[in-house]
Parts: sequence; structure tokens; C-alpha cells
Amino acid sequence: MRILHVFRTPVGGLFRHVRDLARGQSEAGQQTGVLCDSSTGGETAERLLMGISGYCALGINRMPISRQPAAGDLSGIYRTFSEVRRLRPDIIHCHGAKGGLYGRIAARMLGIPSVYTPHGGSLNYDWTSASGAAFLATERALRHVGTGLHFVCRYERDAFATKIGLGKSPHRVIHNGLWPEEIATVTPVADAPDILFIGDMRLIKGVDVLIEALALLNRTRRTTACLIGEGPDLQRFRSLSESLGLAQLVSFPGRMPASDGLSRGRLLVLPSRAESFPYMVIEACAAKVPLLASDVGGIGEALDPPSLFPSENVEALADRIGQALANPEAEAQAASRYQKRVSTSFSAYGVVAALLGFYRELGAS
Repeated sequence: MRILHVFRTPVGGLFRHVRDLARGQSEAGQQTGVLCDSSTGGETAERLLMGISGYCALGINRMPISRQPAAGDLSGIYRTFSEVRRLRPDIIHCHGAKGGLYGRIAARMLGIPSVYTPHGGSLNYDWTSASGAAFLATERALRHVGTGLHFVCRYERDAFATKIGLGKSPHRVIHNGLWPEEIATVTPVADAPDILFIGDMRLIKGVDVLIEALALLNRTRRTTACLIGEGPDLQRFRSLSESLGLAQLVSFPGRMPASDGLSRGRLLVLPSRAESFPYMVIEACAAKVPLLASDVGGIGEALDPPSLFPSENVEALADRIGQALANPEAEAQAASRYQKRVSTSFSAYGVVAALLGFYRELGAS
């Protein structure tokens, strides 16, 4: 089977998902390739794309793809059509809003089956804003263009059904998974701070909420933190930390692989305002790192209620962190339980097998 993955930007969890599929599908004897944006991701994207090049018999293909709806989308769709016609895939797997737009239209034009995975994307918007209405109206218009739908969690499926509608398209919920070698305990370095965050430095990730919670905690106990990542709001978060008197207590070391970053703190906190089913949750579970996360998206499909807190609530977050730091034994027991859960229920090999089966049901061979 010849499989082409179409998506916009080679960063984040969506990109991790595509890389996993390229590896697993290639190891299963299929021919895979990717088509993505050429203007984002920088050196990190180049390195990671090079890392999967050996799995991509159809090549690493890049072209400019803008994030927002633009007049350039017409030429982008045509270029995608041209690339698909050249590569002759049996199925196109479209990821994210722009990948879904370009890939599904090209597939329909050439009579090729397609699968669309939103990865949050347009589902993070609603109909009340102009940009949200544009994204969701496009999704609704494309609902009958693609062949099948794949969701990385039940939350994503339910949000799609509510905001756009599933229609009669076949669909599957297949959670993200990890490779066997990733199920390995990580212990914190000797001088690790109390709190750890790993992710994009963007408001949607709730880093400002975490910083304000840290300021509240430091009124009664000294609490340190390491906030790992880069993004458009990094300077905003640095300034907030300094203005709240946390400059000596909170560090911003920049981006690093999760495998390295997970040892840089004793309690991982993920305070997102919105998510689908983030890899960081199951990666932390696989490493047996204690964690707390906001109760958004599909996170509750992996974690139990005691590990969740309401999003955008500084007081509730500070209180829950305080409880966790005061009772590390309970958090360690939860982390051990989560590691066992991930090892049995969230397998990358399982994801690959389930998707290949779905492709075949949709007519790919």
C-alpha cells in the first residue's frame, strides 16, 4: 500500500503522530511519504524529517502552506494535486485543518480514498468568532469530500460530531500510542525543581496560569519550576514570572526532547486551556513521572480524576500542586499505575495496525 501523509507544520504532537505512522507503516511493509509546509519548524523539523526519511519510500515533500485561510490556498491545493498525481498513493491520510483541506480535495479530484484526523485543529474554535466560523464552515463543507475520519480520542470525535457533524462517513477512535522502548522509568536529577512543564510557549497551553499558581504557592512555601519549550508567548511568560517575583525560582531553558526534559522536575504540570489527546501525557506516564493536568480534551481518557484540575483556575491549580508536593508517595503510586496502563493500552504498533485495517476498509490496497 502507498500511503501519503499530508499536513501543515512539522512540529508538535501532530508531527509526532505522523512520524510514528511513517515508521510503523514502513516496518509493516507499506510505502509511505509526507507532504508538509516548507516554511515552519526550522532546524528541529529538518532533523526530525531526516530521521524518518528512511521510512518514506514516497519521499519527504515540502511546499509553502499558510496557517490561516488565504488566497494562496488555491495554489496550494493545485500543488498538492500535482504532487499526489506524481506520487500515486493508494490513500491519503490528512492531518490537521490545512492538511484536511488540501489532502481531501486532491484525493477527491483523483478518485483516491482519504482519511482525515483533526488533531484538535479547527475543533479548538467555535462559531462565535470570524476565524472560528471560517474554519468550521470549511470543515462542514469538506465533510462529504473525504472518505473516512480518524479521531485520536473520544473527546475529539464528540466535538467533531457537535460542531460539524459526522454525517455518514466511517470513523474510528484510535488513541495515540508509544513504542516499547519508550516505556522506561525516568528519575529526576539531584537538583530538580519541584515543578516541570514541557510544551509550546503559547497561551493555549496555560503557562500563564501555572506561573500565577506558582506565585500563589510561594506565599507559603518555596516552590521552584522548570518551564521547557519555545513559542510566540515565551517572552510574555518570562515577563510575567519576573513581575511576580519568581525570576530566581522559575527557569526557561528552551526546547529539548521530552526524553531529556522529563528528568528536570519532580512533578509535571500541564495546565492547557484546550487539548485533544497530547502525547506529553502518555510520555510522562510511560516514564513514571508524577503528573497533574487540566481536565480538557481527551486527557481524562488516560488519567484518573485525582490527577486532573479545572483549567484556567489559578487557586485550584495552586491547591492541587500543594497537595501533590505534600504527599509525594500518593503521586508516585499513581505514576506507577499510569505506567502500567500505558504499556498495555497505548501502543504505537496497535495504532498502526488499526489504521491499516481502516485504510483497507475504505478501499486502499
